[in-house]
Amino acid sequence: MRQAKWKEAILYGLAMAAAKGGFAGCYPLIPGFFAACYMEEMNRTLLLIFSIFGMALFIPVQAMAKYTMVLLVIAVVIKLVEWANKSCRIYIGAIAAGASVFLLTLAGEVLQVRNREAIWMGIFESFFVCGMVLTVSPLLHHFLEGRFLGVGKFQEEGQMTPEHGEKLQTYAKSFSGLSQIFSQMESFKRDFEPEEMGKMQQEIAGKICMSCDQCAICWQEESSPMYELFFRLFHSIEKRGGAEEEVHRELSDYCPYSDSVIEEAVGVFEKAKLNLAWYNRLLENRGIIAEQLDAMAYIMEDCSREYRDISSREGRLLGAVKYRLKERGVTVKDVRLYQRQNGKMSLQMTAASKWGNCVPVKELARAVGQGLRRDMVPGKYVRSLIGKEETFLTFEEDTVYHALQGVARLTKDKEEVSGDSFSFLELEGGECVMALSDGMGSGINACKESEMVIELIEKFLEAGFRKETAIRMMNSAMVIQGEEGIFSTVDMAAMDLYTGMCEFYKIGAAATFIKRGREVECISSASLPAGIFHQLEIERSSRQLQSGDFIVQVTDGVLDDLHVPVPEETMQEILGTMETNNPGQMAKQVLERILLFTAGKVPDDMTVLVAGIWEK
Repeated sequence: MRQAKWKEAILYGLAMAAAKGGFAGCYPLIPGFFAACYMEEMNRTLLLIFSIFGMALFIPVQAMAKYTMVLLVIAVVIKLVEWANKSCRIYIGAIAAGASVFLLTLAGEVLQVRNREAIWMGIFESFFVCGMVLTVSPLLHHFLEGRFLGVGKFQEEGQMTPEHGEKLQTYAKSFSGLSQIFSQMESFKRDFEPEEMGKMQQEIAGKICMSCDQCAICWQEESSPMYELFFRLFHSIEKRGGAEEEVHRELSDYCPYSDSVIEEAVGVFEKAKLNLAWYNRLLENRGIIAEQLDAMAYIMEDCSREYRDISSREGRLLGAVKYRLKERGVTVKDVRLYQRQNGKMSLQMTAASKWGNCVPVKELARAVGQGLRRDMVPGKYVRSLIGKEETFLTFEEDTVYHALQGVARLTKDKEEVSGDSFSFLELEGGECVMALSDGMGSGINACKESEMVIELIEKFLEAGFRKETAIRMMNSAMVIQGEEGIFSTVDMAAMDLYTGMCEFYKIGAAATFIKRGREVECISSASLPAGIFHQLEIERSSRQLQSGDFIVQVTDGVLDDLHVPVPEETMQEILGTMETNNPGQMAKQVLERILLFTAGKVPDDMTVLVAGIWEK
């Protein structure tokens, strides 16, 4: 605060000294410097007083009268413009200053009927004043604001420092280490080991044979055939669920309690088999936990390097942003400039209307773009208008492409709801994601399955998880539920609207098509649906899209109902003949063509998603 007062005092002194800058009876520095200072956030009354005091000291009385009127006219015009428009642009103040000088010079010369050449001097003086205001006003703004908004102080008040980033990376390494530990524990068992077979044998012998008089004869001699018979009995039970006739007959020849032994062996084996299943389930859950720990490690590591604060480095650009917003009657504070991993800019600030009027955020985005020298757009969840109350705003660097989506759906005959679910999602960082899930079967149960898949994917993506991580965590949640038959396909396309690169992720999904004019490319998959195994196979591919390309996703019901040897080729032919550039209309036309193959019937749920991408 004290530093700001000293800066204003310096400007008051310069306003006085401006009166000494005269040439041929003209003093253009007085109105030029006054107008530039008048539009800054300083005491305007003191500015006028010091300017008049400087004129009283250094210029003749006649000139003082003229320039005093000029200053008053400038002040009145700027005040009126601010009252009418709730802001005053720099060029308006410059024109007001230049016009005031010229009009008063013209009026004075006309009344005195003096040399008309003085009028030309007034014209040149007015142009000089106008140019001076346009040049000096930004410099004064930077002088009053310092380097930029107290960057050093703002960093001390809680913004992420390099030390915080290092801590997050340390935490990420810790979670990654835990994930590796859990992964190393995983070792599924499919068959019983010899030691386990021996324990089952001892358990049966302890319950049946201990009360038999022949126990010592059967088990104490190594050459006794009971060892081999029990071994064959266990393998028979494991293979058939009971004893084979040959094994049963041979056991009856040696043991009078053969029926009891077989019955007990079946029970012991079933119990051991159940324990083995639970053991494998425990190991499977450990694997799921390992994946989740690994995902958390990625999130922490990504948070430590996703945004890089470049406010101190780009102080001049941020000063230009604040200057242009001030021209529009908007006061801002806590302005921060971040750079994403892809090199794109993100600006955050707290803004309020100085005059209490409503200011469109889109207009502020244009001002921010002019200050940063790149196209900027409001953030995803930003209000459309700001008023007198302080509002937190974000602005993102505008994308090169924009995408439009369309969908068409048909529900299976005699079913109330479709088992297919879909989503169109716009993520931070200029990414557009379209996802489609086909629940197994049809009706309400299939709808619940696919809805759960889409909801989980949306939540994980919005939280900042990578695509593969989001899909794996969704699959983990489905596996942990432990319900049989809960599995669905996943078909996802993620478009980078800065570069046009599109990544495709498919888990048991039908083919996806890329339409470029009459050429159609097919991207197929042979993986299993999600929710079956915790070890998920994700088929991933990428393609470079061009302006005017379309991505078409379909469920199995669309291709299967074509009833042709190679349905993908038929779908390519159908898409190649379509001329429309409307994604919604294209999706509708696809289903209309499919119904020609089914005679108007809908034997399965059908969903078609279409997304088109164009340069802005």
